[in-house]
Amino acid sequence: MGEVVNLRIARKRAARAADERAAEANRARHGVSGAEKKRLASEDARAAAHLDGHRLSPDTDGPTER
Repeated sequence: MGEVVNLRIARKRAARAADERAAEANRARHGVSGAEKKRLASEDARAAAHLDGHRLSPDTDGPTER
């Protein structure tokens, strides 16, 4: 004889699993949150400014020709 299954609980478990799969798909489709995007943009801007601060001026880019 098999195990007795409560159909109401089984339906709820299946619905939760389906909702979790849909949520995972949405997370993959939409990427990161707005706050995370702002933080990444701020870090990128800071890194670019830091790199630009170390850039050599055009007159000192290389050896001069005589």
